Amino acid sequence: MKTIEIEDSLALTVCMKQAVAFERGLGARVWDEQGRAWLDFTAGWGVTSLGHSHPAIVAAITEQAGKLMQNPNSGFTYSPVRAKLLQQLQPLLPAGLHRVFFANSGAEANDAAVKLARKVTGRERVLAANSSFHGRTLATLSLSGGPENGARFSPQVPGNDFVPYGDIAALRRAIGDDVAAVILEPVQGEGGVRVAPPGYLQSVAQLCHRHGALFIADEVQTGFCRTGSFFAVDDADVQPDILTMGKGIAGGFPFAAFAVSDAVAAGVAKGDHGGTYCGNPLGCAVASAVVAFLVDNEIAARVAQLGLRALADLHLLAQRYPELVREVRGKGLLIGLQLHNDAQVTALASLCLDRRLLVTPTRNAVLRLIPSLLLEQQEWEEGLAILADALRALSAATQHAGRAA
Repeated sequence: MKTIEIEDSLALTVCMKQAVAFERGLGARVWDEQGRAWLDFTAGWGVTSLGHSHPAIVAAITEQAGKLMQNPNSGFTYSPVRAKLLQQLQPLLPAGLHRVFFANSGAEANDAAVKLARKVTGRERVLAANSSFHGRTLATLSLSGGPENGARFSPQVPGNDFVPYGDIAALRRAIGDDVAAVILEPVQGEGGVRVAPPGYLQSVAQLCHRHGALFIADEVQTGFCRTGSFFAVDDADVQPDILTMGKGIAGGFPFAAFAVSDAVAAGVAKGDHGGTYCGNPLGCAVASAVVAFLVDNEIAARVAQLGLRALADLHLLAQRYPELVREVRGKGLLIGLQLHNDAQVTALASLCLDRRLLVTPTRNAVLRLIPSLLLEQQEWEEGLAILADALRALSAATQHAGRAA
């Protein structure tokens, strides 16, 4: 047993669970080594967009692995499945983004995007947002605003400054003709599921254009239908200069990409970027299968509809437990419950774990829900009932602790 201190100086005792070993999954569920089923509302940090072990992904891996996994002279040679994926992505990307580079992870895509932005513009300074998160390489940690990110690793990569997220006036004061790029998430994930205010992204793009800076949209978490549109910038009617992709792009297979405008591509020379595994045929085959499934089954519209229902249900739940839930926010199936402090989040996540519901504790006292995009209505209702019971238990325990004090 472990005692967690909460803000009002009371103590809440919860049982901190041992690590759970999962050996298989299907759809929105996973099974541990004891054969117990768990409902997964984490999707592996938003990665398993089609759920676990989706037949389309399994088939793509099996078929391509039997043909070719890695090109000879990778980067200098192409494969048919790579060309197919490029053709699939082109009509889905925001207008003007005609050149695609492949990567192995979202962090690598963001790292490359900023590297090339500095090279193309000839400038060094980059602006990012407070509470942002762009990856765990040294460069992307240095671009992730907050002491819990890059401050532990020194020296940080220089040339980065931060502004409050959603504050266009602050960005207007900070930007200048020395800025290479502004990098932002359309919805901050690790920062606490903070959705960009209406008109904000458009204003950012306009400011960047005015000062000759590049606008980098980090869609590693929000892309591929997660927010109810194929890319989150689609709803904002914004055309970034660079858009980074990852996580759901290949439904669980390590794969990522970034797309750039023609103007940016014109400044990229041979040898400026590459990687041994970038765009390998196996990864391209999986991503191709995922993209085809998302498009053919109109998953973006499905996510938008279920997301609205989920937010409405959670708002009702928040009204029942105002002492625990301060706010519910999100878009599509990227949803956050803002609690009053981190201790409440830890306790609530533990209570959900007791009931075999997997959720994601997030910084800034937020509990994040990132389920499979194919989550069924019945599965949502099941998870909601578990979350409600966990909140009831936490509320009762908090009240008991208060009376005991």
